[in-house]
Amino acid sequence: MIKKEDVYKIGMFNKPHGIHGEISFTFTDDVFDRVDCDYLICQMDGIFVPFFIEEYRFRSDSSALVKLDGIDSSEKARMFTNVDVYFPTKYAEEVEDDELTWNFFVGCKVEDENHRFIGTITEVDTTTINTLFVIDSPAGEELLLPAQEDLILGLDRENKLLTVELPKGLFDLDSLESYD
Repeated sequence: MIKKEDVYKIGMFNKPHGIHGEISFTFTDDVFDRVDCDYLICQMDGIFVPFFIEEYRFRSDSSALVKLDGIDSSEKARMFTNVDVYFPTKYAEEVEDDELTWNFFVGCKVEDENHRFIGTITEVDTTTINTLFVIDSPAGEELLLPAQEDLILGLDRENKLLTVELPKGLFDLDSLESYD
């Protein structure tokens, strides 16, 4: 069974295209084109389900037409309308560091330079000029951390652990827990 922590969101299927089962796909990460993985994952009725890619073709740098295996009509493709698309984290780890997208960090645990646990990244906000990591803290608070490369001290990809240097005064450090 595929778990939420094993995947990260890369886009959304939009609507059927044509009569042969192609689906319009808007994506924020083209990792499916850069690594050797022949399926995408959709959340259907609360369960993560893999669907094998028969073929795809790009329409722009953020959209493509995708033909899934076994989906051969517009009626079958219609069930994918407005469905979120995920990618397996294990394949994304094959991507070189300089090719990582911010979405890779969703699900990472975050600690500061003194190994104090800050929380877990639940999403990446790219709606403003400054990209932000949205972090769920142990206290249940939502924290916003600038997603700037110069604040990232280290990334343990195997354990999905991000070590950051916090800007002075950004969070109340007394509320952070130290862990070993």
